[in-house]
Amino acid sequence: MIEKRDFYIDGQWVAPAAANDLEVINPSTEEPCAVISLGNQADTDAAVAAAKAAFDSWAFTPKADRLALIEKLLEVYQKRGDDLAEAMSLEMGAPIDMARQSQVGAGSWHISNFIKAFKDFGFEKMLGAHAPNDRLLYEPIGVCAMITPWNWPMNQVTLKCVAAMAAGATMVLKPSEVSPLSSIVWSEIVDEAGFPAGVYNMVNGDGMGVGTQLSTHPDVDMVSFTGSTRAGIAISKAAADTLKRVSLELGGKGANIIFDDADDKAVKRGVLHMMNNTGQSCNAPSRMLVQRGVYDQAVEIARETAEKVTVGPAHEEGRHIGPVVSELQWNKIQDLIQQGIDEGARLIAGGTGRPEGLNKGFFVKPTVFADVTNQMTIAREEIFGPVLSMIPFDSEEEAIEIANDTVYGLTNYVQTQDGSKANRVARQMRSGMVEMNGTSRAAGSPFGGYKQSGNGREGGVLGIEDFLEVKAVSGWSND
Repeated sequence: MIEKRDFYIDGQWVAPAAANDLEVINPSTEEPCAVISLGNQADTDAAVAAAKAAFDSWAFTPKADRLALIEKLLEVYQKRGDDLAEAMSLEMGAPIDMARQSQVGAGSWHISNFIKAFKDFGFEKMLGAHAPNDRLLYEPIGVCAMITPWNWPMNQVTLKCVAAMAAGATMVLKPSEVSPLSSIVWSEIVDEAGFPAGVYNMVNGDGMGVGTQLSTHPDVDMVSFTGSTRAGIAISKAAADTLKRVSLELGGKGANIIFDDADDKAVKRGVLHMMNNTGQSCNAPSRMLVQRGVYDQAVEIARETAEKVTVGPAHEEGRHIGPVVSELQWNKIQDLIQQGIDEGARLIAGGTGRPEGLNKGFFVKPTVFADVTNQMTIAREEIFGPVLSMIPFDSEEEAIEIANDTVYGLTNYVQTQDGSKANRVARQMRSGMVEMNGTSRAAGSPFGGYKQSGNGREGGVLGIEDFLEVKAVSGWSND
């Protein structure tokens, strides 16, 4: 049993103020694999105080010095890649090969992209040629609370922490109590990189405890949260009394529009994208909208593709998908699959219960529903499991209407070989991101959504700007 009860506060590993153990469950076995501590108000206060004390010095640390530390951070991160992969595979069920390549790789990708963006980032700009003595100064917002989810641990930790480090802000990280082990390794990485004491702090805890304490803390200037829309609403309300900035990256119900002129691999690509990370991604293309003329063929391809997706324990090497993260999540997904059946959707792959040969662990059958209407529960709610809903449409206008008929607006997808149609549809999508024809967004592209998918943007230049205030100064001396 791994025992990791300490928190990282003011450059040191410290014991919690009071004992409050929590077992971390391995979702592949349903057995405890580690013990952490949940913090209380005293731990939160100590971490915030450390961040506040470090702020004035860190905010005015020369850009070159901050850059050198982030470059060192990337070096140490890459050295500890196997440790991070093993932690994430154990705590949240990512198959070990996927953990090494995608889960760890997401973090190094974001750190590298922040380094590129930071090198060219200007913290002082002239207002314009008409005002040579006016300046816009971009200054760090202050102490930031980072509240991160369990599904892509290092993806979200790096998007928040490294952007804040570059901006000159200080921070307290509260990782998900469901997947805390990788963030403990991350804290060791930050420590080895040599950041000044107090710039980065980490306290484990749950949402009702440390999460709420950070959201309401008078000395926290900003909360950056990734997770469910329900929790994002609660954090926004909690933060309102102190008028702190709140940046939210929340749920999604992405539409993948497949027109009748889409490429031959579009359906297969969409199914495999949906099943990636066992469907536990906010930007998953969970609604596949297919034009009527190719719908029957698409249903058959989707069925064949889903049936070839294998499921297995996270510690085994291979291209299978692992378990979902917890019993709570497993039960929720089972209920929604059953609801899809009860509401009349046509089950063409998967279904309720565990896959054959797996009688323990939080494993879900790769599931596909056809003949779904956009008013069914499985088309409205974020399932966060390997469950795809296929919806037929007739016209471009109908596809856009269905795609936008959701409270969410994170990522939508368009598949067509008609470039002008692709661009036209992308413009009408009410979402923060649109990916077309299997082309991923480029390095530094901002991640974030419309509507109940949140606000703010993460990654690249805009990700750094999220942690900055703008100060307008007149009468600037050019001597």
